[in-house]
Amino acid sequence: MRLVIFTEPQQGATHADLVKVAQTAEASGFDGFFRSDHYVAMGVPGEPGPTDAWVTLGALAVQTSRIRLGTLVTSATFRLPGPLAIAVAQVDEMSGGRVEFGLGGGWFEREHTAYGIPFPTLGERFDRLEEQLEIVTGLWATPAGRSFDFHGKHYQLIDSPALPKPVQSPRPPVIVGGHGKKRTPALAARFADEFNVPFSKIEDVAPAFERVRRASAEIGRDTPPAFSAAAVLCVGRDDAEARRRAAAIGRDVDEIRTNGGVVGTPGEAVETIKRYAEAGATRLFLQVLDLSDLDHVELVASAVAPQLVA
Repeated sequence: MRLVIFTEPQQGATHADLVKVAQTAEASGFDGFFRSDHYVAMGVPGEPGPTDAWVTLGALAVQTSRIRLGTLVTSATFRLPGPLAIAVAQVDEMSGGRVEFGLGGGWFEREHTAYGIPFPTLGERFDRLEEQLEIVTGLWATPAGRSFDFHGKHYQLIDSPALPKPVQSPRPPVIVGGHGKKRTPALAARFADEFNVPFSKIEDVAPAFERVRRASAEIGRDTPPAFSAAAVLCVGRDDAEARRRAAAIGRDVDEIRTNGGVVGTPGEAVETIKRYAEAGATRLFLQVLDLSDLDHVELVASAVAPQLVA
């Protein structure tokens, strides 16, 4: 099981905070450092305020050297697909080919109204997401020296030079995720290199993966995307430390455990992660909410990760 540290900077973090976590995760041996893409905090004031996901990743591209970098996930409502393809390709070049591209339809209406971003209906958001996935992957796949055209309902591109190209070939990995039972699996089957189930009860993870397998088979895709999941992280050397960490983020250990979180002692965390592996996940995104607690990251690296090596 590959482990990724996943952060929610809109809850209150400076870039300096993110650098410390990313560099600690890299030094500790984690597979990746990912962040959310949100502009408004949820349930807390969120001071000093939001940071932009791709600005952050561009900086971290030159402030780290090994760790994978990405979003879980960028909202298709936030950016036009052409400039987004340019930005992701640029960060991929800056990082030496370490970027992963998560894209979703957007769901949090409050952040849209707060910053003047249009928030279409659910159906239109899925339509735009589909077109954005077609455009971004199409721009990256266009051979050098050729142009790219796209004529969709929401986006039109005419004679695009389709530059720059990402460093990774054929492209940075594309991640599609969510809980939808129809359009989400279909989009994952068409476009994704990885499908992610975020913050679910573990018993709901395998059925979500199976929906993507079926959708892949329906379109003749022989090998479905890789599968991953995301879960809240709250591990302590003993039960008391785990409960202190849960209290620090305004949560309860038992509630986190019930909802699929990786919680408790290192031994309990290992058993939970193994259940995700049994469900079919090959990578797990561990949501770290207290970004000042670097010891938490180091503890998982030293006491949990070694027990997952086959």
